[in-house]
Amino acid sequence: MNRCGFSFLFPWSFRRRSCTSRQPGRAWRIATVIAMLIPVPPARADEGAGPAVTVYSSADPAGFDPQQFIAQQRQGGNPAFAWQVPGFGVVKELRKVSLKDGLNELRFTDVAEFIDPTTVSFMDLTNPTGTAVLEQNFQFDLVSPDKLMEKYLDREISVELAHGDAIETVTGNLLSSTGGRLVLQTSEGVRVLSGAAHQVKLGELPGGLITRPTLVWKVNSNKAGEHEVRTTYQTSGITWRSDYNVILNADDSRADVSAWVTLMNLSGAGFKNATLKLIAGDVQRIAPREPMYPRAMAKMDMGVAAEAGFQEKSFFEYHLYTLPRQTDILMNTTQQITLFPTATDVPVEKLLVYYGLPEAAHWGAFGQPMQDRNLGAQSNPKVDVYVRFRNDEASRMGMPLPKGKVRVYKRDDADGTLEFIGEDLIDHTPKDEKVLIKLGQAFDVVGERKQTDFSVDTSRKTIVETYSIQLRNHKEAAQKVIIRENLFRWTNWEITRKTDDFEKIDARTIHFEVTVPANGEKTVEYTVRYTW
Repeated sequence: MNRCGFSFLFPWSFRRRSCTSRQPGRAWRIATVIAMLIPVPPARADEGAGPAVTVYSSADPAGFDPQQFIAQQRQGGNPAFAWQVPGFGVVKELRKVSLKDGLNELRFTDVAEFIDPTTVSFMDLTNPTGTAVLEQNFQFDLVSPDKLMEKYLDREISVELAHGDAIETVTGNLLSSTGGRLVLQTSEGVRVLSGAAHQVKLGELPGGLITRPTLVWKVNSNKAGEHEVRTTYQTSGITWRSDYNVILNADDSRADVSAWVTLMNLSGAGFKNATLKLIAGDVQRIAPREPMYPRAMAKMDMGVAAEAGFQEKSFFEYHLYTLPRQTDILMNTTQQITLFPTATDVPVEKLLVYYGLPEAAHWGAFGQPMQDRNLGAQSNPKVDVYVRFRNDEASRMGMPLPKGKVRVYKRDDADGTLEFIGEDLIDHTPKDEKVLIKLGQAFDVVGERKQTDFSVDTSRKTIVETYSIQLRNHKEAAQKVIIRENLFRWTNWEITRKTDDFEKIDARTIHFEVTVPANGEKTVEYTVRYTW
């Protein structure tokens, strides 16, 4: 049977088909097929200025990695990923449309695929009191091979199977189409077609399918002519995060700090000449119970940012960052834009911190003191390395910093290259606050913490405990180290003996700041008395 129509190949790729028309009107060119899927709007919608896009992020910098979306796409992808993007956008757009007096239908096809239809709004700015929205809907039943096969269930199709150079044509009613496997009811019985490369030919185009997501409005207007309208909607599949680079100088006393916004757009639409705004802060939003599973997936495309950064201002209880120029937010891309110009020569301080019993920070007494002496017997030998700077104008900073990942580098004087020395996460940081970045653990400075005495007197309701903390420095230069201690056994405590002065940080934490000589060691001892 010579069945003219349109066809596509497994795995699901369209093919242009030509044929001799024995059945007039059934020969389709693929361009004609696609054109028929696009409804002709009864009212004209012209492109106006670029949209305004405000992006909100709920991304955890520790867990959100755009590369996971890229890898998922390369492996075939799970379309649910686009809805799992931690953030959303609000798209606002001005357009000029031609309306007639009476009932009009407007169709906007260049909109995001993952719109929340309940957030769509439409306003006629030219005739606000004389134009009324009667109905609006979001059409997203997009054409795809899977959708076409779904529409052809219980209908006749033809399948061409390749057997070497020979082609076998199988015709029958489609009973099932799952994962590229077809089940056909033929004149010879039921056949299951899978594995072999084959081409499917359909006799005609099913109705009810569109090529792009479409917003449709039915509006009634009492004024004919050109109108300016404003549309607004929320969309999933778009988010942003901050990334910071810190480059230390030779003696770790100064640094250059740069910041980038990494913007990911999987919303199913691109936004040309967009005005971009970012909201930083913890914005309350109710999550949907059951995410939908649309089809768009990510594709990596690293853009190069311009020199100008974002302009920041307080906005309600959040911070708003506005890009002072228009930009193209391309579909299925990640792109980077400068958050603020590089801050040079920022004063920084390197800190070595010895936390001999870090798990003690999570201990607490519940109604009575912790009397088990073994709780204080553990020792951690590692000394942590931090760098710290103040986010203020005196330090050439002073801009509220959105939470994000900070990567720290240092230049190798031998060849001038930058070497990575550690990374950390920072939370939303207001101006004039300190930024503390943990880089890792020191190689040449180690610590040892020992419990040297412990006693409990239940009749007098006291615990007395003594610790000895030794730091050993294998460097050629003296090192300043902060010893951090948690007094975890009870809330009422007193240091009764000490070899060095300490600073009380909070109700249960003290710091000893000491200097460990080059190729030497330093021992700190203290006794604490708890009463209840």
